[in-house]
Amino acid sequence: MHSRSLTAALTSLLLTLSPGPAAAQVAPASERSAPRTLSPADRDAALAAIIAVIRESYVLPEKVPAIAERLEQSRKAGRYTVDDAALLAERITSDLGAASGDGHLYIHYNPTEYAAELRKLSHASPSEGADSDALFRQEALRDHHGLAELKLLPGNLRYLRITGFEWVRDETGAVYDEALRFLRDGDAVVIDLRGNGGGSHAAVRYLVSHFLDEDVLEMTFLEGSKPPAQSRTLEHVPAGRLKGKPLYVLIDGGVASAGEAFAYDVAQFKLGELVGTKTAGAANNNRFVPISPGFMLSVSFGRPVHPVSGTNWEGVGVPPTVETPPAQALEVAQLLAFKRLAAAPGVSPDALADYEWARLDVEARLKPISVAAARLKSLAGRYGEVEVSVREGALWMARPDRPTRRLSPLTADGLFAVDGSDRLRVRFTPKTLETLWRGDPAPRVYPRS
Repeated sequence: MHSRSLTAALTSLLLTLSPGPAAAQVAPASERSAPRTLSPADRDAALAAIIAVIRESYVLPEKVPAIAERLEQSRKAGRYTVDDAALLAERITSDLGAASGDGHLYIHYNPTEYAAELRKLSHASPSEGADSDALFRQEALRDHHGLAELKLLPGNLRYLRITGFEWVRDETGAVYDEALRFLRDGDAVVIDLRGNGGGSHAAVRYLVSHFLDEDVLEMTFLEGSKPPAQSRTLEHVPAGRLKGKPLYVLIDGGVASAGEAFAYDVAQFKLGELVGTKTAGAANNNRFVPISPGFMLSVSFGRPVHPVSGTNWEGVGVPPTVETPPAQALEVAQLLAFKRLAAAPGVSPDALADYEWARLDVEARLKPISVAAARLKSLAGRYGEVEVSVREGALWMARPDRPTRRLSPLTADGLFAVDGSDRLRVRFTPKTLETLWRGDPAPRVYPRS
């Protein structure tokens, strides 16, 4: 879980904040509007509080001495002698990461989150205690709970982009239900996690429950001497399960934490293909601790263990099953889906034709076709009622009472897409122009005049 997407973890049952050394270091109510400019006393107090929290809570005790030593060395060397709170947070974060190799161990300056969390910890009143939850709910609503895009791809592939695993109790599940009902009607499903920095495991469990049987042990969370906490798949999912449906998950180096948890489930339970590049390798569970005078410290306090592998992805990431540049991952996933769907037993001729139609378009995007200027010029002319001309280095088609459309090459042998229409294509032969309509096996032929 990285950046602001990590804040959703505060709403997860597994990431409930417990009082620690920071409780004695947090600022009183009068300091809730924290200044950006720090005094030497502010810096020293913040650093002492950070080290105290790490000593008490960090998931890997054997790394604590090296982390504390790195911070102390930087302090003595004057690296932290700055009065800008955001700059100090950047430098401390850099040292925390270098000493621990843990992407969940960092600090950022955010007086609003700090004040809201401080009020929550003080339990001054029910309304004040809910301030931090209200912040995360507001963010989730503006982000549509991380479900950023749903769309129908050619060949009836259904696509969902999840930018973060945000979770608001009694609200986010309904948003997932709508998305998953849409996905359920697809021939195959593509879930795009590229750049997903994480969030709440509650959202991961809700999503993965649709691809597994009920009451399956999905993850075990360990925290010090506490009893292990289990995450099991849900018994009831309102949208219905999608078990067995071809699944393609797009990943890259920006996928971390809760984003990686879903990708890891897909890999370990063999639910589908992971397409792209290896993920970030941040598995530890984190919580946020307010540090005076306006910082939020993310500290790893536990770790997940997967029931299949007996371990997790910390420091190693989740590798793809099909490696490809992330920018091409969607097209590669579509081609994989078309190949699998076309090879399935009992597929209808109409579906096969639909997959082939879509495949040509995706391949042309993946490997664009270039047509020489002389070849374009040779194709220009009149074909019955159709006039083809060359403009701006491309062919343009004009038909009576129809808008003039640009033609984009799909294959090297004369097949062109008609811009603005996913149902019409044009094929040139030595003596004719043919218009091909999706779903119609017989082209309309126009002889060259």
